[in-house]
Amino acid sequence: MSGHSKWATIKHKKGALDAKRGKIFTRLIKEITIAARQGGGDPDANPRLRGAVAAAKAENMPADNIKRAIQRGTGELPGATYEEISFEGYGPGGVALIVEATTDNRNRAVSEIRHTFAKHGGNLGEPNSVRFMFHKKGIIAIPKAAADEEKLMNIVLEAGGEDLSDEGDTWEIITEPHDYETVAQAIRDARIETVMSEITMIASTYTKLEGPTAAQMVRLLEALEDHDDVNNVYSNFDMDAKQLEEVTS
Repeated sequence: MSGHSKWATIKHKKGALDAKRGKIFTRLIKEITIAARQGGGDPDANPRLRGAVAAAKAENMPADNIKRAIQRGTGELPGATYEEISFEGYGPGGVALIVEATTDNRNRAVSEIRHTFAKHGGNLGEPNSVRFMFHKKGIIAIPKAAADEEKLMNIVLEAGGEDLSDEGDTWEIITEPHDYETVAQAIRDARIETVMSEITMIASTYTKLEGPTAAQMVRLLEALEDHDDVNNVYSNFDMDAKQLEEVTS
């Protein structure tokens, strides 16, 4: 299984902890606000907003919260002005990292993210220092018990998916970003359970870590994802699945 899939699947299993801290709602509200500011408040005419609203509904966000976030983005209601920032750098063992954040205070965010990298054995790099190693893809992970390979392959081929692979306990479907929603909808229509479904950045090569270095890398990933301004963390980190479960349990 790719390093991305192992880490992302565990993140989704731990998602309830984020929900209790209210972080999922906070991040979704920021995304809705920015999407509305950049592309207007009509989800039908704004693909980014449409995706953000769908994600918010999937997390059972109240409709009033969604409406207010859109209105703050369009300027109909007052609110904070958010800025998107992307960081690139390296973690323990030379693992490549991309961190996407949304903040209302750029200087604070830069200082805190830099400190988080340094505290956990990493360091920030220059723009485009590692981005060339990553490609945007849609990824859908499905428990083996939820569907057989032949059924999934037919769905993937008909809906325009790029690849279906056996990743141990799960099937992993990869799509181009513009085909992701079509494939995801086909999976939903077939009433097939998923453990992860998102558009993300997947590395072309992975760096496998073991022992204390791997544990330190996990702590860096968790610290970055725990930051209030951070939306997404992508890495080319890989480790043994059993050890990853142990260090994140």
